[in-house]
Amino acid sequence: MHTQLGSAGSAATGTAAGLNSMMRKGKMQEEPINVIAFCGDGGGVDMGLSALSAALQHDEYNLLIICYDNESYANTDIQASGSTPWGANTTFSPPGTAIRNMNTRWKKNMVPMLAAGHPECRYLATACGSYGLDMTNKVRRALTIGGPTFIHSIDPCPKGWDYDPKFSHELGMLSIETGLWVLYEIIDGELLLNGPSKAIPKGMRRRKPVDEYLSRQGRFAHFTPEDTKYVQDKVDEMWERWWGPAIMPVNIKEE
Repeated sequence: MHTQLGSAGSAATGTAAGLNSMMRKGKMQEEPINVIAFCGDGGGVDMGLSALSAALQHDEYNLLIICYDNESYANTDIQASGSTPWGANTTFSPPGTAIRNMNTRWKKNMVPMLAAGHPECRYLATACGSYGLDMTNKVRRALTIGGPTFIHSIDPCPKGWDYDPKFSHELGMLSIETGLWVLYEIIDGELLLNGPSKAIPKGMRRRKPVDEYLSRQGRFAHFTPEDTKYVQDKVDEMWERWWGPAIMPVNIKEE
């Protein structure tokens, strides 16, 4: 089904409920059916957040919601969303001489927000298509663990991010290698770091400077060294506060 923008959670809940009802009434064969709903960051992180939250409350239904996050309202010509990075150039936040950075909000942190608000949700995760096996495994876990589940995937966008499409895979990897995007799962309340992200807190891997990621995209072409330093400092603070070995909101385990 192709539903209205912002209704991925409602559509997933309604579809799962309808299938359960048909099976219960004997109108279709009783069997496990995967209900998967896709939303973008505009339709999920912003306007569809309430429907997504409501879907995660229905633990009687098995469903998966995947947020395809290209960090803008790309369908309507790259407007800023709650998932747009600080300082990024969009049609709603163009850089100017008077105000260089119109978008001064940090990217909305969806998975921890949903985990805190829905502690009964058995599976939430982040992903990136550049790490295909990791993403495939997460989809499999989400579909087999039971109940409503959610995966937030970062997805490079050549038009919105302003780069040559052939670098999509590389930029996805850089978003993680610089620490701007963290790969992890929350399974029954326990946090597990995945891929390159799990090696960083243990000192097994060094994060790359964020400039290696930002400088490859035209949406950050207006950045000054001070802007890049601001982003780097925020990422460093995030890792020290949340992902470092000393101060953790929940217990980190190896896969």
